[in-house]
Amino acid sequence: MADTTETPAVDADTGGKKPKSVRVVLLALMIAMMLAMLDNMIIGTAMPTIVGELGGLEHLSWVVTSYTLATAASTPLWGKLGDMYGRKGTFMTSIVLFLIGSALSGMAQNMGELIGFRAVQGLGAGGLMVGVMAIIGDLIPPRERGKYQGLMAGVMALAMIGGPLVGGTITDNWGWRWAFYINLPLGVVALAAVSVVLHLPKKRSEARIDYLGAALLTIGITAIVLVTTWGGTEYAWSSARIMELIGIGVAALVGFVFWQTKAAEPVLPLHIFRSRNFTLMSVIGFVTGFVMFGATLFLPFYQQAVQGASATNSGLLLLPMLGAMLVTSMVAGRVTTSSGKYKVFPVLGSVLMIVGLYLLSTMDTGTSRFTSGVFMAVVGFGMGCLMQITMLVAQNSVEMKDMGVASSSTTLFRTLGSSFGVAIMGALFNSRVQDVMAERAGALGSKVTEQSAQLDQASLAKLPAAAREAYQHAVSAGTHSAFLLGAVVAVVALAAAVFVKEVPLKGAGPKEKDEPDAPAAQPPVAETV
Repeated sequence: MADTTETPAVDADTGGKKPKSVRVVLLALMIAMMLAMLDNMIIGTAMPTIVGELGGLEHLSWVVTSYTLATAASTPLWGKLGDMYGRKGTFMTSIVLFLIGSALSGMAQNMGELIGFRAVQGLGAGGLMVGVMAIIGDLIPPRERGKYQGLMAGVMALAMIGGPLVGGTITDNWGWRWAFYINLPLGVVALAAVSVVLHLPKKRSEARIDYLGAALLTIGITAIVLVTTWGGTEYAWSSARIMELIGIGVAALVGFVFWQTKAAEPVLPLHIFRSRNFTLMSVIGFVTGFVMFGATLFLPFYQQAVQGASATNSGLLLLPMLGAMLVTSMVAGRVTTSSGKYKVFPVLGSVLMIVGLYLLSTMDTGTSRFTSGVFMAVVGFGMGCLMQITMLVAQNSVEMKDMGVASSSTTLFRTLGSSFGVAIMGALFNSRVQDVMAERAGALGSKVTEQSAQLDQASLAKLPAAAREAYQHAVSAGTHSAFLLGAVVAVVALAAAVFVKEVPLKGAGPKEKDEPDAPAAQPPVAETV
């Protein structure tokens, strides 16, 4: 079995200032998180230029899909490897792999190479996100962990805001290849800081890696992501290809769950789901991913098609939501640190998310930017209450030896939620747009949205005035349906939050001995940095 001995990492009771070395490590972790989150945002802006130089327009979607697939499939594996062989070495390996993928992507000579190198980059990105959260879990006691995970949520928000702007600036001034090369100096800084300053207990497991479990999980996740990516776009939802993928995914995941009960060192130990809080946080994380990525996809589109914003301005118009998310994440983290209480945040966050999504569903062709900004801020406040509290409570619900698995599982559920959110909300949006266009503009409306329900600014400008007005009403109707669905799904998060049991965080005082959700034998964390 794996050696699960942990050297304490921080005295939970000191409450003193963190040494400079810990701050250096945290800065390196923030850079690593920024790299993982920023990359897709930058590439989105650079894609037209990339296609213009490399060709292969028909394979365009795979530049993003290959990265997403590799990230999702590798996430649980990185978490387990960190638990078995030590967090530092595993994290540094993921940084190196990400940098190799970045360098190769920047040197790609055709679309096929770029897709393959993006997959390498995605493999590394899966380890970056898991490693950041797991290392914070090792270094910082749960009572103090909230404020640091709040900073990571802030980094995610900044990546969403700044990504398109940075991508456009880099592409216009240096060329699209620098959208990948820019990762190299930042990654080297993070790698050097982690190598020199971070000192965690070294582990060596005698157990063999669960290759069969890893293979079944990878197949299952790949099938799910492909279904949500291709369904309704590349293939009809009822097509044979989609049905085959659903069958393969279900069979692989059922086989995976069965095998995890037999494996000596399972990739995803099922016993962690015996903790009620951990299971509830997985559900809330899935819903948060569903809502967040759906909102960030359709809001800019509504702003461009209905409110007349440019592509760049539509990104800036998301600031009320992302800014509210950033502020609330940091406040929630600090309140949790000072009080040791956290249940209020999942409950309040879910309520705000439901209200905000319902308000967004009421937007029409006459809604002002100020009004939509207020509605977005309500959603942002809700997501800010949920983003990192889910990770904090999940980590507090398992033993130290399962910290990596807990971090990777929470990240995976959020990733899968985002895939389902984009796919299901997108299918509903597209269907509604096409129906309203057919109702308002007849045959011309059907022809306009025949290829895609999402028209860019250039295509929209070429439409006759009557068709353009019909399209604006259609987009309003589509966003109404998509956000109303999001509000309904968010009710699931509220139901889960109500049943969360407020188990005292480590460092918050003595734990109740009869507390079933409290992880056994988890030592306080103490600093070895």
